[in-house]
Amino acid sequence: MNFSAAHATSARPTLQDGAAERPPLVVFAATRWRFDWQRPQQLLTRLAKHYRVLYVEEPRTTHQDPWLECGEAAPGVEVLVAHTRCDARGFHDEQLPVVGRLLATFMRERGIARPLVWLDTPAPLPLAEALDPRGIVYDCHDDAAATSDDDILRHREARLMQLADVVVAGGPSLYQSHRGRHANVHCIANAVAATHFAPPAMSAKSIEAVSARAIHAAIPNPRLGFFGVIDERVDLDLLARMADLRPDWHFVMAGPLRGVAPEALPRRGNLTWLGAQTYAILPHLQAHWDVCLLPLKVDVCAHRAAPIEALEYLAGQKSVVSTPVHDVAALHGHTVRIADGAHAFVEACRVAMCERGPLRRQRRIDALIAVHSCTWERAAERVHRLLVEFAHEPAGLLVDVAPLRVAGAPHRDAYRASAN
Repeated sequence: MNFSAAHATSARPTLQDGAAERPPLVVFAATRWRFDWQRPQQLLTRLAKHYRVLYVEEPRTTHQDPWLECGEAAPGVEVLVAHTRCDARGFHDEQLPVVGRLLATFMRERGIARPLVWLDTPAPLPLAEALDPRGIVYDCHDDAAATSDDDILRHREARLMQLADVVVAGGPSLYQSHRGRHANVHCIANAVAATHFAPPAMSAKSIEAVSARAIHAAIPNPRLGFFGVIDERVDLDLLARMADLRPDWHFVMAGPLRGVAPEALPRRGNLTWLGAQTYAILPHLQAHWDVCLLPLKVDVCAHRAAPIEALEYLAGQKSVVSTPVHDVAALHGHTVRIADGAHAFVEACRVAMCERGPLRRQRRIDALIAVHSCTWERAAERVHRLLVEFAHEPAGLLVDVAPLRVAGAPHRDAYRASAN
């Protein structure tokens, strides 16, 4: 393999204070860092206080020679993206040899040996093994292998369960399905950034507040809303039936599509699809909703982490109605109304909107207690306590080197490397 590079600037950047002392944590992730602000971003931005996080995304296709892109995504977090000539999607086996060579060069140039490795998908396990990690963490928040017909993915997950030093399950359902397969499984369910989702002042003048008011100006009351990734979890048929049952209610759906075609979305006069929204605007959106919805498919959610939206709604002091997803009922059944089927769901929403007085106050008190006991800070510290025995073994030195870039490659961020 040839490695060639050109310095980005004559001045040599330095690592952030204390970065050289933080052990490296290499994360192989199933989702793009900038796609949505979910569990990986919430945990890893907080773990970056203790670790130098290198977040390895799925490769992208290029017509140039293969190269590795690197840039800081958050304090203490760098995102690495391999650009290869291979058209195979994700961490496909055809991608792994080139991606592995690029990563090996990067690690050598950074002086990183035997890092701690984190996987939230089994697919890139060969890349993780090639790093000779001092410890392997499996954050199981999407048990895709359980429902996949891909033999390679299933076998790779079985091997990951053998090799992992720590398995973190993203909710009670995943914990129950994995506790018999590994001796060191811990349930750390999705949590909440309580301050971020606290009710904003309706008179706020931020761009997010103004945008949220403008979005809802043409949407009559009552408004029932959902935010989050609109993927295979969301029961679109249920949503359409509810919109038909209550044409006088207005349903607002905010979030990017993943694995769902735009033409598959039900269209109704009282059903509004806002598309992808920024993380910053979400509290301002839900401030305009009378009820927050979790219209999720129960069978799909059994193989996913506890829905992150539940606590975010509760932090905004909103009434919440959900389908009977096991993790929602187990974690939040005393504060979230559970309803099965369109008619029951509509009735639960009606009751929620009518609730007043001491009952409503007590429900909000219970919700706030749940929110403040389930913060991402607490979750990240629990994860750190599980990892610390592996993180501080000898080795894993992180050396400050100049960021590199391939000459002639289109500039976007600090480091670029090529491999033939």
